Amino acid sequence: MHAYRSHSCAALTSANVGDTVRLSGWVHRVRDHGGVLFIDLRDHYGVTQVLCDPDSPVFAEVEKVRSEWCIRIDGNVKARDGSLINPKLPTGEIEVYVRDIEVLGHSAELPLMVFGDQEYPEETRLTYRYLDLRREKMQENMKLRSDVVASIRKRMWDKEFREYQTPIITASSPEGARDFLVPSRLHPGKFYALPQAPQQFKQLLMVSGFDKYFQIAPCFRDEDPRADRSPTDFYQLDMEMSFVEQQDVFDTIAPVLAGVFEEFGDCKKVDAPETWEQISYRDAALWYGSDKPDLRNPIKMQVVSDHFRDSGFAIFAKLLEQEGTEIRAIPAPTGGSRKFCDRMNAYAQKEGLPGMGYIFWRDQGEGMEAAGPLAKNIGPERTEAIRQQLGLGVGDAAFFLGGKPKAFEAIAGRARNVIGEELKLIDEDRFAFAWIVDFPIYEADEETGKIDFEHNPFSMPQGGMEALDGDPLKVLGFQYDLACNGYELVSGAIRNHRPEIMFKAFEIAGYDEAEVRKRFGGMVNAFQYGAPPHGGCAAGIDRIVMLLAGEQNIREVILFPMNQRAEDLMMDAPNDPTSDQLMELGLRVIPQD
Repeated sequence: MHAYRSHSCAALTSANVGDTVRLSGWVHRVRDHGGVLFIDLRDHYGVTQVLCDPDSPVFAEVEKVRSEWCIRIDGNVKARDGSLINPKLPTGEIEVYVRDIEVLGHSAELPLMVFGDQEYPEETRLTYRYLDLRREKMQENMKLRSDVVASIRKRMWDKEFREYQTPIITASSPEGARDFLVPSRLHPGKFYALPQAPQQFKQLLMVSGFDKYFQIAPCFRDEDPRADRSPTDFYQLDMEMSFVEQQDVFDTIAPVLAGVFEEFGDCKKVDAPETWEQISYRDAALWYGSDKPDLRNPIKMQVVSDHFRDSGFAIFAKLLEQEGTEIRAIPAPTGGSRKFCDRMNAYAQKEGLPGMGYIFWRDQGEGMEAAGPLAKNIGPERTEAIRQQLGLGVGDAAFFLGGKPKAFEAIAGRARNVIGEELKLIDEDRFAFAWIVDFPIYEADEETGKIDFEHNPFSMPQGGMEALDGDPLKVLGFQYDLACNGYELVSGAIRNHRPEIMFKAFEIAGYDEAEVRKRFGGMVNAFQYGAPPHGGCAAGIDRIVMLLAGEQNIREVILFPMNQRAEDLMMDAPNDPTSDQLMELGLRVIPQD
């Protein structure tokens, strides 16, 4: 017999009754039923109930075991009494009578319990992550992650992509976040950087003639943490293709992701990829207040400025006299009660706004009536016109925000989400995907008027060089994101592979050719030697798994995550280097006051 096990703790069934077996695993819990000891023995695969009574030659040893001791047992498989069968376990028809035991590893007193669903502070969970990972939910999350990655790889190979590994140590390259710098021992005073993404290398692969590339790529960014973002490193499905247009990229990656969500999405509905909406960045901001809208929520915001222009509601009327301002409405089907409206007004105040105006419509017996402070100020004609534009009726409401859109869009988007949640309008049994397209390349500083990049500077401008000769603020890029249930899952672009267009694009933002060559010399030089049109995207593995696992925090699907302060509490990182290390690298740490 094998030194540690003849079967896993999920393998035994009634077909094994009478067999002598050997199992190894962790003591999940111990129960004493009148002198008969029952142990739920757990390994990676499942749980088997083992039992021991005073007739066993090792009863005294079994009495000593405690939770999370690692043990090996030998014993005989017995059928459970019919009334004691546990249908929730694959091994629920049998139990193993212990005849021999060996303690493979004792456990100290546990800082957190593995059995059950108790909640523990994040600090405790991350400090003892190896124990936290023993919990059933965490085991399932990590198995899911592994299975998702395997499925993605297979699907990409099936589409004739090959996986290539790009460098982990490279040059610093500004890509929207801070680099992690790595000092060079052989070149004192100089630094490498960990790649924020394989962006430049995958484009160079296209110049090298590889045509279809993908990689499950580690990426490193020194960012502030959020619930859906790791502060240090993350993994993405990175892909690039030559001789493609935007739609070709969509047609390639969408079936891959749809297939993964259908395979692992717990029977939630996934719309066919060819039906995924393509929404312009401008419309997404207007309708949803976000470039990663949750389309499970049917609420779509609208501009209602004309109904308030020269109206009796002085705040909005005066606001609209200023250039670049507008009034937007958030429809709230079934939200037509003063209590709900007051609650949402309080929400807006908590978000830093003076409040949100509202109108709600109620049945007065002889007909419908518009109620609320706004309705009284603007009169029945205007409120009726608003109701008709928004398609609302009795029992519905609408909320209103005004000003320059960029100042209130994000709050309006969050309010839309809260309204959808509170009114139970969100379809919880669906993964709703949408492509966000037509991103503006440039923006102007409101104070100085200076033109700079608003989004990816390496996207090909729609219209090429001719587009760059007009108003920069009207230039759109072949850049796109894929949103799902309120999260950005994919970001990508058709790349600007023409050096002359690239130099012009950067010149508009104030960077001359010398600066571009200095910052992106490797890529610019390569583009001089017959660069093909190419494009691609990257999909966040961590976020995909987070959605599939039904988690709200990305740390629940990462094996060993950092905490909110970008610290590894288990390994004590970051930590202080030794004097010898600093001397070898020619570095000195300046104490912080």
